[in-house]
Amino acid sequence: MKLDLLPYRVAGAAENMAADFLLLKTAGAGRARFRHYGWRIPAFTFGYSQPIAVVRPQLPSGETVELCRRATGGGLVDHRNDWTYGLILPRGHALEEMRATQSYRLVHEALAAALVAQGVPAVLQPAAATTRVSGLPAGVCFQRAETFDVCSAKTGEKIAGAAQKRAKQGMLFQGSVWKDALGVAVDWEKYGADFAARLAAMLGADAGAAPWPDEAGDDAMAPLIEQYASAEWNEAR
Repeated sequence: MKLDLLPYRVAGAAENMAADFLLLKTAGAGRARFRHYGWRIPAFTFGYSQPIAVVRPQLPSGETVELCRRATGGGLVDHRNDWTYGLILPRGHALEEMRATQSYRLVHEALAAALVAQGVPAVLQPAAATTRVSGLPAGVCFQRAETFDVCSAKTGEKIAGAAQKRAKQGMLFQGSVWKDALGVAVDWEKYGADFAARLAAMLGADAGAAPWPDEAGDDAMAPLIEQYASAEWNEAR
């Protein structure tokens, strides 16, 4: 199997979420895809099933931010100072066929190992050890550590979380590393390369740089961006 390392892109929230979904819908057998991407303006994303009425009170007051519902589950994620990535696996890959908790654990083991190589004391949250910061609401990603999230071995603070979606074409894994929780300086270019290499080894894949797929070009993206930016998508839950 090949693991295509797609180009880094900076985009708005709706465009980033549309791109991940389109990469899932166009996933081809024998190839996995990995991408790290950035945000054009400060942004938050929230889980597919979260009511907008629960999300809005958690946003920062007095600051202009973009907000977009993800196709994946999980809670509200603050992307103002994170390292965001997407992993797309085709239908039939062993990781795609695993239970969600196990695929979550394996991806986060690779992520934690890449952080440890940078001097970050990263460990996985044990099963049945969910923690929540006292007085803060549920449904906000980096205020609650779930089973197999990546946490600091020193402080217990959550460092990385993710959410998944399975479709007939394969699996989308969207993840985020919260930089404020690391406690040490990180060489993000080296970290990204190391994380991708560890993912490739875990997947049994050959990793290499690849161009953006033709089937996920502007013509295919435009209607999805419109969908992800719409009030119907973001508020009708």
